[in-house]
Amino acid sequence: MEDYLDPVNSVGMPEQVDSAIALDLLISVKEAVRNYAIALTESASPEVRTTIRNQMEAAMDYQAEVVDLMVKKKWFYPNDTGTQQALDMQAAQTAVEIAGLKLFPDNHNRKGLFPTPPQ
Repeated sequence: MEDYLDPVNSVGMPEQVDSAIALDLLISVKEAVRNYAIALTESASPEVRTTIRNQMEAAMDYQAEVVDLMVKKKWFYPNDTGTQQALDMQAAQTAVEIAGLKLFPDNHNRKGLFPTPPQ
């Protein structure tokens, strides 16, 4: 990727952003389920346990929905580690290429950019 301003380099970028957001959502939901499970083991009141269990089950249902979406969109291959590894390697390579882009000019002088010169 040489020029990030060239539109040809943005092909597929919205799809990659969507998959990254979905992966972040999946990680967050999995962490919520884990936290609910810990809270469930530490609660003493039956009413609190029931509430936590209901929230945990809702989070698990939501996790299943996110996984189903990611599998349907071909962003996640839970049963095919080879394909998932290739997808992860491609995402890592894209991240390295984006990190290597020159996003800022060498000249950081802002003089002349203000409507009135500073006093």
